[in-house]
Amino acid sequence: MADSELQLVARRIRSFPDFPIPGVLFRDISPVLKDPDSFRASISLLANHLKKAHGGGIDYIAGLDSRGFLFGPSLAQELGLGCILIRKRGKLPGPTVCASYALEYGKAELEIQRDALEPGQKVVVVDDLLATGGTMRAACELLGQLQAQVLECVSLVELPSLKGREKLGAVPFFSLLQYE
Repeated sequence: MADSELQLVARRIRSFPDFPIPGVLFRDISPVLKDPDSFRASISLLANHLKKAHGGGIDYIAGLDSRGFLFGPSLAQELGLGCILIRKRGKLPGPTVCASYALEYGKAELEIQRDALEPGQKVVVVDDLLATGGTMRAACELLGQLQAQVLECVSLVELPSLKGREKLGAVPFFSLLQYE
């Protein structure tokens, strides 16, 4: 069943060359979101992986701005957990902590509210895609500033040729689909 679910998700990923800039091949997850069966399969596959890898040892799912927000709450709900948000700078009220990172086509900053977690809480970070790893690494740094334990980072899609998982250091990483 997992193979058929994975194939369902894979069939929904589209590719757009030269977006958002020339030389970038953009992997579009919009058709996954449009199709309820494909979206449900993606959440089920990620949740099953996390259950096997961590059992009940996860406290929160952290969704990354912005497409990680599409998967974070549903994944958290599937696992019976809460979801916290890691946003682009300037989008969260109250005291925050910030980390800068490089994208394959620019630079940005992420923030999390200082009171989002208690020290020692265990978190899994989710996003739609891992490319160069800058966003995930910045998210892990933010969670580290709050003294949370990052158990793992997960995504729907990974671009292994960009070596993003190497930027995560010792933090385990899992993706459903890999594209060169």
